[in-house]
Amino acid sequence: MSQAAASLFSVLFPSDCRICGKPLLNISRLPVCPDCLACIDPVRGRVCSICGERVLSSYAERDEDGLRRCPVCRRVERPFERAVAYGSYESGLRELIHLLKFNAVRPAARVLGRMLAEALTSLEPDFEQARLERGMFDRAAILVIPVPLYKTKRGQRGFNQAELIARAALKLHPSPERMQLACDILLRTRDTHSQIGLTSHQRRANLRGAFAVASAARVAGRDALLVDDVYTTGTTVTECARILRRAGARKVWVATVARTLKLASNYAEFRSGEASAREAEDVEAPVAEAVGG
Repeated sequence: MSQAAASLFSVLFPSDCRICGKPLLNISRLPVCPDCLACIDPVRGRVCSICGERVLSSYAERDEDGLRRCPVCRRVERPFERAVAYGSYESGLRELIHLLKFNAVRPAARVLGRMLAEALTSLEPDFEQARLERGMFDRAAILVIPVPLYKTKRGQRGFNQAELIARAALKLHPSPERMQLACDILLRTRDTHSQIGLTSHQRRANLRGAFAVASAARVAGRDALLVDDVYTTGTTVTECARILRRAGARKVWVATVARTLKLASNYAEFRSGEASAREAEDVEAPVAEAVGG
């Protein structure tokens, strides 16, 4: 459509950007202006190779295996191989995710899927190594598993945002035959309260027994990629990864569009080890259960 027609449309059907509030000058199914989309940047700086958290300069050096680990990942082994995210869960990216989740602006899933696809590029070496480990005759695709919603919430929302984002990302993957979307493997068996404001113990208790694998036979010996919109404390994806590992999954990775990143001012606690000890509690118990059966 010509620029003149687009401008006429904006006059006849006025709409404002849902992030900055400025008038939209172009026709688009996504009510977000190009400037706001352009301001959404990927994570910058040094992050933990395992969980994606920011790391202090004292932890910035890589270990002998070439990986950089935050205090928590130095202390415990997580049930997933690595967790990657496109950007920090703030400002425009947070608002874009909210448009999809809470305002049912489905075109946002396409943009978020593109961001997820970009984040997945950092896992490609891991995927390739996993294929080599499985052997040249094992051509099984990686199971792409969206973190599920409970049936009541999904019914109210009308969709699972993690599934929409995963579908959009897979359309952009350079080797789609190596990925298999599996939305019916991981189930949410009961509703849970919001994790906001809960202690680490309360978060674990809130999610205990909330997920189950529909068929262990479909998971056993397979590699899996968990997909969600946001990685906040990591409790949800840790529990999901634990359930998949217990069902026999060989390796599990995590990919999200956004991640809550600690500010530099928060790192003062890490120097004393108190914060890392508290956060490690979120991981130690679930991992022990996964390893112990």
